[in-house]
Amino acid sequence: MGVIRLLLISAFVVILNETLMGNAIPRLIDDLGITASAAQWLTTAFMLTLAVVIPITGFLMQRFQTRPMFLAAMSLFTLGTVIAAVSPGFELLLVGRIVQASGTAIMMPLLFTTVFALVPPAIRGRVVGNISIVIAVAPALGPTVSGAILQIADWRWLFIVMVPFALVALALGAARIVNVGVYRPGRLDVLSVVLSALGFGGFVYGLAQLGEGGESENGSTIALASLIGGAVIIGLFVARQIHLQRSDAALLDLRTFASRQFALSISIVTIASMALFGAIILLPLYVQEVLGYDALAAGLAILPGALLQGILAPFIGRRYDAVGPRGLVLLGSVLLIVSLGGMAMFAAGTPLWLVTVAHIGVSLGLALLFTPLLTNGLSSLRPELNAHGSAIVGTIQQVAGAAGIALFITLSAAFAGPAAEEGAAITAEGIRAAFLVGTGIALVTLPLVLFVRRVTAPTGGPAVDDGAEAEDEQQSVPLAH
Repeated sequence: MGVIRLLLISAFVVILNETLMGNAIPRLIDDLGITASAAQWLTTAFMLTLAVVIPITGFLMQRFQTRPMFLAAMSLFTLGTVIAAVSPGFELLLVGRIVQASGTAIMMPLLFTTVFALVPPAIRGRVVGNISIVIAVAPALGPTVSGAILQIADWRWLFIVMVPFALVALALGAARIVNVGVYRPGRLDVLSVVLSALGFGGFVYGLAQLGEGGESENGSTIALASLIGGAVIIGLFVARQIHLQRSDAALLDLRTFASRQFALSISIVTIASMALFGAIILLPLYVQEVLGYDALAAGLAILPGALLQGILAPFIGRRYDAVGPRGLVLLGSVLLIVSLGGMAMFAAGTPLWLVTVAHIGVSLGLALLFTPLLTNGLSSLRPELNAHGSAIVGTIQQVAGAAGIALFITLSAAFAGPAAEEGAAITAEGIRAAFLVGTGIALVTLPLVLFVRRVTAPTGGPAVDDGAEAEDEQQSVPLAH
């Protein structure tokens, strides 16, 4: 468990950086003399790198052992952080963000794969509850942490303060990380890597361009072309993987979706991730642009929800271990729908405390969804598919997060109303429209969660749905070394 705790702390540090730059964009525009579009690339490039690298991690984790994978991840993250901290201008800062993201992309799939190799099925819920802290709380804390640092220091301190944590994690990992998991030698299919990079990278780039607001007709055309081209190439990538699966040579093994509970869990997590990232990006903008508060206040407004989600996630995991996922995910779906519906009624004069309460509701809903669904879905996979399942979870969350950001920002701009004519980028009308559509999307989770059943962890062959809600004892899975 010491290895898992170290991986959790390391993953929290690296994932926190995904949303760290949002509040720094205005400062960077002034300090570096760059345009808003150029500054946005510091976030877009991070997301693109994750989308390109994560799908490859399933293959890497079956070909390389845990310790070298961890050292590679933290070394890349540390190097990227140092580059960003000392960068004199935009170009080197962008390079630092890309190197950072390369390490981040490896860390989350590595964490999941290690947990499902080491932790007995009977207590996986509480451990995945801790992982949920990383998945949901770390991105939500990004705006708060960056807002606090920018109040008292230069933007470079966003990276400087991370360097000691990264170095300590790297040193502890070098000393304590052990090798676990199922390892199979094999050749890397270069065509799959190319298709993955172009497909997922192009699709996320298109979403990111839409998320920047479609500033020009040319920009919208490029975004749509990237989306369509990326989707087509992803289709070719899927076809290639299905062909390679016959010889166990797939870069990303899609036989994971043969498990009904894994496929169902991923579908619900996709919708929930869209809500998570859409709310994270839009609420601070609403608090600043419409309600008139500063960046620190905007970060603090969503801090209670993030902290509460982190506090409750392990308890939700223990509850899953005791009774299974059914009641938890049903309550989570209802809370998510009701809370997003409340956000759809935000106005120009909404008190800040109501924004915080609504975000707490969304956070509780997501906590009740993420932990049971990820535990249940990944537990349904055979041990040799764990690495691929973890990579798919990471890939889907990145694509869904980019889609959520693009959708919420695009809708808020499209329905901005009369205030947009006066130069306001974010308006109360636009916020209401975005969260109203978000509520409609969240409604899809309600019928889906009714089909969630606890599974017994398979030792071989396809996943097994337990079916019974009370009689759901799990079998133990032998550890693979």
